[in-house]
Amino acid sequence: MDEFSVLVGGRAGDGITEAGMIIARLYNQLGYCLYQYLDYPSLIRGGHNFAIVRASDKKIGAHRDRVDFLLALNQETIDRHEWRLKESSIVIYDSDEVKSQVDRGIGLPLKTMAKEAGAPAIARNSGLIGAFSGAAGIEEGVVEDVLRKVIPKSIDENLEVARRGREEIDGEEGLKVERRSYPCCPVITGNEIIGLGLLRGGLDAYVAYPMTPSSGILHFLAGVADDFSVKVVHPENEIAVILMAQGFAYAGKRAALGTSGGGFCLMTEGMSLAGMAEMPLVVVVSMRAGPSTGVPTYTAQSDLHFVMNAGQGEFPRLVIAPGDLEQAFCWSATSMGLAWKYQIPVILLSDKTLSESAYSFNLAEARDIPEIGPVHWDGEGEYRRYARTDDGISPLAFPPMKGAVTKANGYAHLESGITTEDAHEIRAVQEKSLQKEKGLKKELEALPAVRTYGDEYGSVALLCWGSNKPVCAEVGERLGLRVVQPVVMNPFPIAQFKEALEGVERKISVETNSTGQLARLVRCIGFKVDDQILKYDARPFSVEDLEERLIEVTR
Repeated sequence: MDEFSVLVGGRAGDGITEAGMIIARLYNQLGYCLYQYLDYPSLIRGGHNFAIVRASDKKIGAHRDRVDFLLALNQETIDRHEWRLKESSIVIYDSDEVKSQVDRGIGLPLKTMAKEAGAPAIARNSGLIGAFSGAAGIEEGVVEDVLRKVIPKSIDENLEVARRGREEIDGEEGLKVERRSYPCCPVITGNEIIGLGLLRGGLDAYVAYPMTPSSGILHFLAGVADDFSVKVVHPENEIAVILMAQGFAYAGKRAALGTSGGGFCLMTEGMSLAGMAEMPLVVVVSMRAGPSTGVPTYTAQSDLHFVMNAGQGEFPRLVIAPGDLEQAFCWSATSMGLAWKYQIPVILLSDKTLSESAYSFNLAEARDIPEIGPVHWDGEGEYRRYARTDDGISPLAFPPMKGAVTKANGYAHLESGITTEDAHEIRAVQEKSLQKEKGLKKELEALPAVRTYGDEYGSVALLCWGSNKPVCAEVGERLGLRVVQPVVMNPFPIAQFKEALEGVERKISVETNSTGQLARLVRCIGFKVDDQILKYDARPFSVEDLEERLIEVTR
């Protein structure tokens, strides 16, 4: 088989996330490309959690509905996901928890095994993984290597439970895995790669109040802060977050912050301050289903127009929506340089799917990162923080630099930073912003602000953005469609977008929201969208789901 899908499920607290990552790493060791989708409710304990791990011999970034293995730690997993089984599927379950008869099922007393091995109850996962590896034909040595790397405590007991699980499955017919040759790549989440991209861009400080699904960036950067000499700060609320980040920027430290839609609501006044005071700032907004609290641990692409227009008044801002790990890494790094060169807020727009899913990350596809930096004051003459230049970019100086009085003003101001209400000066302040945006647009023309996939000559194009890029690229290639993905959403790369659509007769937008926010955006700038495929149940498209809906639309 060229690919496998495995679903592992149980209750919150059963270690489902880690179990899924272990399965992904097993396939990774065998030369497969990986994608893991994680589904969980907003509960600390209880509720149904599951992960779908898909392994393929080609690049993927979306899950399938049907699975080859169903690994169940409780009855609910069987009941909820039986519909996903194919005729060839294998079910492995904890017979201490699942009491009903399961077709094609193999029951193992996992709770008993863990207890007899002197292992904690969560080691049931190790028994399940051991049994799965036996059914899948994964070498025992590979399993031991992976478990030793990811389980920090009671490793010997966990290995014993895994061994007993494998013995229980011995002799059963299974779907045997063959080694593949996809480049050996780390399996990493979107939040982790965004954190790495920010570090690559010169991050000095990261400020955040925990908010799903962006919290993983905070946790990751806190874990590596000492290694990279980065300050990671968790203030008391989101208002403090954006103001503290601007304090770092005022002092010359490259700062970024992370939040989701609800937290960003509280930051909009701070966004306007950054716009007027010309504070360089990178804001990661990871979208979830709303409005209000919505469903905090599920996904949506519903905040595009909000972040494009957040904050009163008119000021330039850059909005970037990467669609996979390689784009997220490159644009996270690039966003730091652009924010500091143009002294503007940059919004990196993610969502739960991209942020919390795990993917194979191919660094070879993510090396082309432009070196972009700020213009510094040369120390000559009188320093003017808001000096008016031909390109609108004022040279930067930071306290306590000798000879420089550095002001930051959210009021209309003179070049020195002194407050003004003079009509001529107010107009000059606004024209300075417009000039910077003009330069930003010019610079973006040389960057991959729009990407294409699938059939480059196809007359039907799928328009997608953000985390829908991988599923659209896969289905578009299968159905012979062109796929066009704008990565930069504001200022919109009109020339690149027009070129990508050359020869297209029909355009179909694919989005996980209910109002077609990308379709609305491109219509505003003169592009017709013929059909929309919208999904707004807070879950991402599966490969089968999108393919079926496209066939209906294009029939």
